[in-house]
Amino acid sequence: MDYEQAFLFIIEVIGTVAFAISGIRMAAAKQFDWFGAYTVGLVTAIGGGTLRDILLDIPVFWMQTWWYLAVTGLSLIVVIVFRRILVHTRVLFIFDTIGLALFVVIGIQKTIDADYPLWVAIIMGIITGAIGGVIRDILINSEPLLFKKDLYATACLAGGLVYGMLIAFGAPVTVQGIACAATVIAMRVLALRYGWSLPVLGDTYCLDTPDRQNHKDCDKK
Repeated sequence: MDYEQAFLFIIEVIGTVAFAISGIRMAAAKQFDWFGAYTVGLVTAIGGGTLRDILLDIPVFWMQTWWYLAVTGLSLIVVIVFRRILVHTRVLFIFDTIGLALFVVIGIQKTIDADYPLWVAIIMGIITGAIGGVIRDILINSEPLLFKKDLYATACLAGGLVYGMLIAFGAPVTVQGIACAATVIAMRVLALRYGWSLPVLGDTYCLDTPDRQNHKDCDKK
């Protein structure tokens, strides 16, 4: 294994742990039992990559090795032991953001390695990073962050564009990955700090929805 492969392997392990912990902790907040929480954590960690590999028509990554299942199990133990620390919203935000950023890098690089063009790689990076969180939120009956005004997929897109720019300049894979991940993390942190968000379609919703009078936001317009 050369240093670039080692770098990608390390960030994949870290990303898997981060996403698994975010999924398990959110499931715990909904009073899931240990098996249910493990399932949510596993789906959060592998959901986006599974869809990516199916779309790219390559072997599904977690079927090639058992360690994704084991890492999720270790993440469950971490949540059980340190549940009082992990209960804080900011801690969950950190794990979710780290997992998102690192999985964008993995999605882009694996797509490029499969000989697809850069624009496809950026889309697959977004899918790898965001879809696991969407499945997680659906399983715990929460509105997916991807569909809110929070900078989620937008941050992934920005990271992907930075990755592509560095490819054009011939930067090493490690530099590409670090810069991409840093961009995603920076955008999410700054969005939280300064309240950045995309515009919502609130007016259109209120005009087109039959039960306009029953929607609390419509009364303010």
